[in-house]
Amino acid sequence: MAAETSVGIVSGGEKNDLRAVPLASAGGGWLAFRNLRERWRAFRIARVASPVFQRWAAGFPLTRRIARTNTRALFDLCAGFTYSQVLLACVRLDLFHTLQPGPLATAVVAERFRLAPERAERLLKAAASLDLIGRLPDARWALADLGAALIGNPSVAAMIEHHAMLYADLADPVALLRGEGPPTQLSGYWPYAKAAEPDAAEAGAVAGYSRLMAASQALIAEDVLDAYPLGSHACLMDVGGGEGAFVTAAAARHPGLHLMLFDLPAVAARAEARLGAAGLTVACRGGSFFSDPLPRGADAISLVRIVHDHDDARAAVLLRAAHDALPPGGTLLVAEPMAGTRGAEPIGDAYFGFYLLAMGSGRARTVEELTAMLRDAGFDAIRSVKTRRPLLTRLVVARKRGEV
Repeated sequence: MAAETSVGIVSGGEKNDLRAVPLASAGGGWLAFRNLRERWRAFRIARVASPVFQRWAAGFPLTRRIARTNTRALFDLCAGFTYSQVLLACVRLDLFHTLQPGPLATAVVAERFRLAPERAERLLKAAASLDLIGRLPDARWALADLGAALIGNPSVAAMIEHHAMLYADLADPVALLRGEGPPTQLSGYWPYAKAAEPDAAEAGAVAGYSRLMAASQALIAEDVLDAYPLGSHACLMDVGGGEGAFVTAAAARHPGLHLMLFDLPAVAARAEARLGAAGLTVACRGGSFFSDPLPRGADAISLVRIVHDHDDARAAVLLRAAHDALPPGGTLLVAEPMAGTRGAEPIGDAYFGFYLLAMGSGRARTVEELTAMLRDAGFDAIRSVKTRRPLLTRLVVARKRGEV
């Protein structure tokens, strides 16, 4: 693990793909170029895989920095689970809130967490190495930016706790890919993922994930509403709206907007109670968008982190149901993390790829894939709208054909 490698150093910045770039000349020039690229790629891979070359690159001044950067990247991939468990320990012990009033010495932290001083020191050093906290010149420990950001986003802590199930499901990733082994914990946590009749889920089965989604939705909701203000619409229906986090945010932005919410009956009942207690008037309807028509009356429908939860066939049913429920000229908002987002490729393809596999359904899609599905469902004027944090959520807006 300690040996340095120079993976990718002879690529000259070339992307790891096999796409052929056509030459300007006619004929079979592009084939010759592709073959040349593939021969160069084979040569490069052979060099990078060579221990002799790796050792040379780690010492050669012009390649040393790249080699060491790639060594760190490979080690981080291997150690990523350990890093996540350090973060989980910090969350469960409430380290960040403990340090919020001010810096503390190791002995104080150890006493508060009922840890041996050397174990507390080990945790604090690990957290500092991940830039969650920092050590002051007087040896006390203080919050760093990442730790402080977690305090400001309590939903992140809830997601960190939730990921214990995902890590258990990924203990044997090959078995997961082959569909072997017992049912995953995530498929039980999200009862609609593989249920034949998701609308039959009882209140106890939906309580956990409903609370999690309500906690994590606020940040997403504000970004979506910043990107697409709803002031031009008369009525919004949030489909798969959970306990009402998105309609709550919409109500705060647009007090005159009529609001509807559609979700599984047990979830809609929780939303009705929660929204009513908050003094909001929202028409909450229960059902399954796979078997029940969506209520009509809204000129805007939102699907916030919903489409990517479902495989293509079910997602197509959902989009057609939304199309049928809208009036001519009505608008559909699809907001969720999307594959192919520049700078966030691992989030769509690695994280959500395996999370949704463990959950039992769904996949992250590119804007182009969603656009094609929306067009097949009957929508037009489909466009991608910029959001503040595209790695968390992107937004695609579509309109039902026809005039209002």
